[in-house]
Amino acid sequence: MTDMIDPKRTALLTIDLQNDFLHPEGAYGRAGQTSAMISALPGRIKPLADALRAKGGVYMSAQFTLVPGPGGEPLIAPHLKELRPFLGKGDFAPGAFGHALVDELAPADYTVEKVAYSAFYQTRLEYILRALDIDTLIVGGIVTNGGVASTVRDAHLRNVHTVLLSDGCAAFMQEVHDATLISLGSITPVRTCAEVLEGLT
Repeated sequence: MTDMIDPKRTALLTIDLQNDFLHPEGAYGRAGQTSAMISALPGRIKPLADALRAKGGVYMSAQFTLVPGPGGEPLIAPHLKELRPFLGKGDFAPGAFGHALVDELAPADYTVEKVAYSAFYQTRLEYILRALDIDTLIVGGIVTNGGVASTVRDAHLRNVHTVLLSDGCAAFMQEVHDATLISLGSITPVRTCAEVLEGLT
């Protein structure tokens, strides 16, 4: 795998590692929707971000966004409102504490607001990749079967090479995470953070 990565043409991209998902005072924390697997991700990914930057690569953060609508109520997809009824005014709002990247990883070199699962859908991600001549994404974050999977599949459609971090992403259920890694194995190499880090150092 190491011979496939040119650090200067590579970005580490994390999906949704935000306070509203991970911080105890964020939207999910207040609702009791927490996971030890998810909470461990920033500490596991940070050394990789540092190593890639040291070799001339960049760290990018894609952050889920609920655009405030009339009266401040978020513009939220009906399926998401049904799935997460606790989401409300101020959650995942641009500029708010909950919307921000977790302190352990902040600041990213580039931040992309996303309104759906994929970090490519109606965002500036592809523009930034092309402008920086980046052809490889190392992908981690949450959830494996949601934003991570959608982004990896969209990258594949755009001929952007990906490396998926098996222990750098997580879901709320381990069996869902495991099944998604198997499913994505047909379109992306799946490696641990340690394996990718070893290839960079």
